[in-house]
Amino acid sequence: MTTHSAKNLRSPLSEARGLGSSKYGTEHWWHQRLTAIALVPLTIWFVIAVISHLGADYAQFTAWLKGSPLSAILLVLTAGVTFHHAQGGMQVVIEDYVHVEWQKLAAIIAVKFLCYALAAACIFAVLKISFGA
Repeated sequence: MTTHSAKNLRSPLSEARGLGSSKYGTEHWWHQRLTAIALVPLTIWFVIAVISHLGADYAQFTAWLKGSPLSAILLVLTAGVTFHHAQGGMQVVIEDYVHVEWQKLAAIIAVKFLCYALAAACIFAVLKISFGA
């Protein structure tokens, strides 16, 4: 608890203004909740799609993906939302538990790069298969 002297006429609230992550914390929280909500139906669809193709060979799977634009769109959405959600969650963990500033920055950059690279690779693979290249 802070003691206030006669020289210090500022209230505890005015001393605390501008400190902490009050400007950005809710944005991360909302992004995590919205991507989590989006992942529920996408994951259910993905699991059903995988189960329905158990035992299928590559040709059967690619034929299904080429013949169903909705499936390609849902696969792209699943990959993008999954890696965006993972990146946001890892960033929060790094911000909370890594206390050396340069290590925190390096870890966040590495996680962002890795998640975006993996998402791009997944999306590229789906588009390449669905467009028959």
